[in-house]
Amino acid sequence: MKKKFKVDKHILIPKHVKLGEKEREKLLEKYNISLKELPRISKADPAIENLDAKPGDVIKVIRQSPTAGEAAFYRVVTNV
Repeated sequence: MKKKFKVDKHILIPKHVKLGEKEREKLLEKYNISLKELPRISKADPAIENLDAKPGDVIKVIRQSPTAGEAAFYRVVTNV
């Protein structure tokens, strides 16, 4: 039986975390933006397939940065 490759465990894929409802509202309020203003990520993206993400959810992407240590980016889940 062939083992399925887990893309979210690959060293080159940054960590993806689904924000809770309160975290999402705090983020939108902090930056005074709406969901439409966030960059998008497809619900079919292999990096978030294990997060049970639905359209409208916000994903926090945590990347390692040589200057900042860690940098956080946010994406809204869409159907496309």
